[in-house]
Amino acid sequence: MALWEGKSRGNVLGYKIFVWTIMHPGLDFAYFLLIFVAAYFVFASKKAFSSMFYYFHIRLKQNRIKSIISIYRNYYLLGQGLIDKTAVNAGLKNKFNFILEGKENLLQMHDGGILISGHIGNWEVGGKALDFLNQKINLVILDGEEQDIKNYISDILIDRNVHFIKIGDDLSHLFEIKNALENKELIAFLGDRFLDGNQTMKVDFLGEPALFPLGPWHMASYFNVPVSYVFAVKESYKKYRFFATPIKFIPYVRNPMQRSELVKNYIKEYVSEFERITRKYPLQWYNYYNFWK
Repeated sequence: MALWEGKSRGNVLGYKIFVWTIMHPGLDFAYFLLIFVAAYFVFASKKAFSSMFYYFHIRLKQNRIKSIISIYRNYYLLGQGLIDKTAVNAGLKNKFNFILEGKENLLQMHDGGILISGHIGNWEVGGKALDFLNQKINLVILDGEEQDIKNYISDILIDRNVHFIKIGDDLSHLFEIKNALENKELIAFLGDRFLDGNQTMKVDFLGEPALFPLGPWHMASYFNVPVSYVFAVKESYKKYRFFATPIKFIPYVRNPMQRSELVKNYIKEYVSEFERITRKYPLQWYNYYNFWK
């Protein structure tokens, strides 16, 4: 996955201005400014534009004009998601409404488990609907932020119950995941991304084979913890809907070949659910590289 670097743009001053706009003029003003910012970013990156055009025009079969309009709306919703995430993390959760489907499934994960989502919607905002669980949630991410930006964002966070486990070259993240599961915490993965060198599997997604990582499912099997596929999407102006599928346990099989075959069946289930959500909310899949390459 060399085409995706996992890094955020910007600097601390930019983030401070961003946060000040949300906290003072307010969300509505930030959304208004976003109209112009989104228009700029549509054409700021040729690679991202090309990837999204392929997604809307080829995979979703939209005509050329509609595809370009969809790219703009996609960027606008991405910007809204960044604004909403910052607002919620800064203590403005009451500005939003949350609808949770599958609460009964998540309540069965009181002894810990693995949540697998994707880069669709806004998991970090929708995840606030999970406050009722009273469990620490560990989101596994690529450590792509500049250190000074991470320090500033950490300073404004109100919700300290969400912990980020950063994937590094030293494999220390594996020990963090193990410790979290032993402490009956939740681990959240984004199942539509992987790093070069990871084990992957090809599965048809939106009519064309694409690679998906095996790691999250192997971990669920090895640690014998339940798995639920979860997605959080923006339904309207300030309303989010969170989906959680029924939990399942992946049996651990010692034979590596048999274990891989078993895991592949569960990945196909995830991809099927991920495709269903993507088709229902096509503007909220934020994928700016050639996913099918």
